Amino acid sequence: MAVSSSTVTTSRSRAANGVIRSKSSSPTPPSEAPPPLEMKDHDFFWTYTEEPHRTRRMAIIKAHPEVTKLCGPEPLTKYVALGVVSLQIATAYALRNTPFLSWAFFLTAYIIGATANQNLFLAIHEISHNLAFRSPAMNRALAIFANLPIGIPYSASFRPYHLTHHKSLGVDGLDTDLPTAFEAVFLDSLAGKAFFCTFQILFYAMRPIFVYAVPFTSVHFINIAIQVLFDIVLVKYASVNSLYYLILSSFLAGSLHPCAGHFIAEHYVFEKIGLAARDPLTNTHIPETFSYYGPLNFFTYNVGLHNEHHDFPAIPWTRLPKLHEIAKEFYEDLPTHKSWVGVIWQFIWDEEVGMTCRVKRKEGGRKVGGWMQSEVQA
Repeated sequence: MAVSSSTVTTSRSRAANGVIRSKSSSPTPPSEAPPPLEMKDHDFFWTYTEEPHRTRRMAIIKAHPEVTKLCGPEPLTKYVALGVVSLQIATAYALRNTPFLSWAFFLTAYIIGATANQNLFLAIHEISHNLAFRSPAMNRALAIFANLPIGIPYSASFRPYHLTHHKSLGVDGLDTDLPTAFEAVFLDSLAGKAFFCTFQILFYAMRPIFVYAVPFTSVHFINIAIQVLFDIVLVKYASVNSLYYLILSSFLAGSLHPCAGHFIAEHYVFEKIGLAARDPLTNTHIPETFSYYGPLNFFTYNVGLHNEHHDFPAIPWTRLPKLHEIAKEFYEDLPTHKSWVGVIWQFIWDEEVGMTCRVKRKEGGRKVGGWMQSEVQA
């Protein structure tokens, strides 16, 4: 990961900047902050400042008010989702007589299936911000449709958890993107991190259950009913191997797959020196979110432009590069990742990078729920 020297000031202490490394389960007020501890102490980075994205968003709007015109739905999203869903159904049907325990089955699931289902994960992510249609109901319907090749219903639950992640970035007990205390204790080792990277899709699916429950709505029932019906029809008119293909594709999409690197790249802190830095344009702490500008964005709805996405969640994937271009002075000096494959590799093998390398805050944010909410700003 590249860290620009213009944005890093090594003489500032982490404690002085409101971010400390501590064994305590709760942060110490800044006025009583102890000296910063070494990275080897391996606890989360506790901060007492608000998340940086609102501050940067306000600064960008002040400097470039025209960026607000980039907000709003992207019609192309529904066509891409339709194409990828069709591809996966056709591939699942083509593999109906292919043995599950065969290289042809596994490689197709890894190369085509995992890439396609990662794309659908991120289509649902995009749709969760109401960025495919203006109508919330139409967005919910498209998300359920995009969910079909994933094999397991999850789009209805994903939305409130994800919007809460935006509204409550790093807030302990609200942001389900943060590792739990159990993960921090039992997976913060080379073997544990390798296990996490291999099975991270299961952690992201199960973790929210242990943090807090979202209200179960009619959309959840519709999501489950349509998905179960689709799975039954697929098995009936193709074979059970076709369903296995879709589920294996989903697993591999969140495992040791190049596109899965974005799960780790987005918010894990990889550079010790970055904790002492401030963004010179907004005076906010960096890093907390990291962008990636490489070619894998083509398959993933530009999710690599993650600082841009958190700054302006109402701007769709096709216009995030334009946001970056307009407000380039706000982004060009922020730390970035050069490779998602490299992210996975370093996360596993670097002893100073682990499950606890995340910024946490005790207060702030709020839960977001209710399927009819049109929270495009979330």
